[in-house]
Formats: sequence, structure tokens, C-alpha cells
Amino acid sequence: MDTKQLKWIYLTILSLIWGSSFILIKKGLVGLTAIQVGSFRIIFAALFLLIVGFNSLKKISRRQWKYVAITSLFGTFMPAYLFAIAETQVNSSIVAILNSLTPLNTLVLGIIAFGIQFQKRQVLGVFVGLIGCLLLVLSGDSSSGTQNYLYVLLVVMATLSYAINVNLIKKYLHDLNSVSITTGNFTILLLPALLILSTTDIGQKIHFEETQHSILFVMILGVLGTGIANVLFFKLIQMSSPVFATSVTYLIPIVAFFWGLLDNEFLTPIQSLGAFVILIGVYLSAKK
Repeated sequence: MDTKQLKWIYLTILSLIWGSSFILIKKGLVGLTAIQVGSFRIIFAALFLLIVGFNSLKKISRRQWKYVAITSLFGTFMPAYLFAIAETQVNSSIVAILNSLTPLNTLVLGIIAFGIQFQKRQVLGVFVGLIGCLLLVLSGDSSSGTQNYLYVLLVVMATLSYAINVNLIKKYLHDLNSVSITTGNFTILLLPALLILSTTDIGQKIHFEETQHSILFVMILGVLGTGIANVLFFKLIQMSSPVFATSVTYLIPIVAFFWGLLDNEFLTPIQSLGAFVILIGVYLSAKK
């Protein structure tokens, strides 16, 4: 199979994996708290990456470990907990749609804090994306009939955290292998995640079948949705381009939306409009 066909297969697999991450978080929350879901996600991903990528840690210099630690905070630690907390009140499909704001926030932070160049069309894309986000926020959660402003903002905070992470890596770790960065991130976070988990009531309810099922879902999320997906993503970048690889952003909400439908989640017409507007904004900001 030639590279042209293979890259499309990789893109499709990544879309399915990452688009399924949000429903896995939701299933994890059935028997676990949001803090437990976030902690287990980090722990399982860390254990997997240490097994497959331990040797890559040798490539990280003493100077680079500082930035690896900082990016672990913004790129993994905060989003893992913010997404889980948000999904206690917001539909998984809506969270997936809001996750598409990451490229826009990356552009905005890059312009403001890192001095990257931009085009007028990209600025237009940012404003269009913000309009779509506001439509989603103001429409509230259709499943409960309430307006969970604060919980939606947690998702936006997570995308901002991702954006900070991307810009930091581009500026300070651009010469370091991506597998080394990812493995280093989770190696640093393994102990804090274990400590946080130990402060919860996991020991009292781990023998419940519901809790065990939830842990299984989060294990799949950590190993497949973080560990294996990152390896595939790095290979996709190598065989294609960053522009092609990041086009997975457009496909993730589609997969998550269909998972939501299967789990009895529905979008109101205004929410559907907001989702469409966000994707237009992402397209404008990312298009060459």
C-alpha cells in the first residue's frame, strides 16, 4: 500500500479513536468521579507510554526537562480533569465540538504571546469560531434544559491549555522527538495522578461492578485514545504534513456526534448551527 492511501487510513483511524474519547469519558463517569476519571486516564496512558517509549526519555536533555514539565501541565494534566468535570454537566458531543476551538486558540495565543505571523482570513476565522462558541454556550445543554455556562467554559479553558502547550512545544521543544515529549509528559504526571487518586474514595468502591466497568472504559481511553493515538498521529505527520494531520480536527466532532446519538444525546437547532459555525471558523483559520 502506497503512502497516499496509508495516510488516509491513519486519518480515519485517528478520527474514530479521538472522536470516541468523549463518550468514553462519559461512560467512565458512571461509576467514577471526574477527578478519578482524570487520574486514571493519566495513569493508564503513562504506564502504556513508559512501556513503549521508555528509551525515548534518554533523548531529553537536562535543559529540556523544564519545558517538558511545563507542557505536561498544560497539554495533559489540566485538560484531563477539565474535560471530565465538564462532562458531568455537558453532553459529550457538545464537548467534542467545543474541542475544535483548539486550533483557533492556538492561533490567537501564538499571535499575542509568541509573535507568529497571521493573515486577515485567519483572524476572521477566529471571530467566526467565537460566534459559534457563543451560540453553543447560550443555547445550554439540550438534555437537561439548563444553561451550564461554567461547565462549557471549562472546555474552553481546556482548549486554551492545549493551545498554550502547542505554542510552548513549537518554541522550546521543536528539536525534540514527539514521542520523547509525550512519554516525558506522562512520566512526570504519573506520581501526581496517583497521589490525587489516593485522596478519593476509590478504595471503598473499587469492588463495585459499576466502578470496574468505568475503570475499563477509562483504561481504553488512556491506552487507545492517548498512547496509541499519539503514536499514529506522529507517524501521520511524518508521512504527510502537519496541515493534513491536523485536519482530523474536522472529523472528531462528527464521530462524537454519532456516538452521542447512540447514547440518546441530541442537539437543538441552535446548537447544531453553533457547531457548524465553529467548524467554519476552524477551517478559515487553518486553511493554507
